[in-house]
Amino acid sequence: EWLNEKVAVADKVLVEHAVTKVYDGDVILTYAYSQVVLEVLLAAARQGKRFRVIVLDSRPELEGRQMLRRLLQADIACGYVLLSGLSYIMREVSKVMLGAAAVLSNGTVFSRAGSAAVAMSAAASSKPVLVCCEAFKFHERVQLDSITHNELGDPDVLAYLPPFAPGAALSSGPADPVKGVLSQGMAQWRDSPRLALLNLKYDAMPAEYVTMVVTEFGMIPPSSVPVILREYSESAQLE
Repeated sequence: EWLNEKVAVADKVLVEHAVTKVYDGDVILTYAYSQVVLEVLLAAARQGKRFRVIVLDSRPELEGRQMLRRLLQADIACGYVLLSGLSYIMREVSKVMLGAAAVLSNGTVFSRAGSAAVAMSAAASSKPVLVCCEAFKFHERVQLDSITHNELGDPDVLAYLPPFAPGAALSSGPADPVKGVLSQGMAQWRDSPRLALLNLKYDAMPAEYVTMVVTEFGMIPPSSVPVILREYSESAQLE
């Protein structure tokens, strides 16, 4: 029952709020893969709204491919760009819509690594950034950087190249179906005492780059996160 109320029902209400911010003619940029952002875009398409989605992606996860596949199955017009093309593609965008792993009490948003760069670029181009996040992901902790608390991914995946990468043809050894092709120059990286590979899973997006946080309680600025936290904790105590 908790999962149904705090996740399933919350997602449904959140989608109803967020879909009102999707307009005909919009070009929406999203990054990596977020289930709730996908549901917002699918709901907008079911309502007959005509818009285009730019799916921004990055290695090593390449989660945006899953988002792209689901959107194309719903006949939504899409484009696919890697993170290195962010500044170029931003000029075409009307708004940015991102998911979140957590929103902290100071308004900092924890999301897939690379999201902070996307929000920063959008803010520099005066494009609104909407973060879709259920209230159960709000946390009272305060954090200003991505180093003090994060999740580490497998560093070995950074030594692999996608099969389509130009350097992949020069690599030796069989291709891994998940990781790709081992880079010839990085094959022995563990033997180098001066080299360490850091694969951070999330980054911290400062509150000043977030235009609005969309929750099941409505759309709020990042500065109002403590209010939601207080009401959320009070309702939990009553239960």
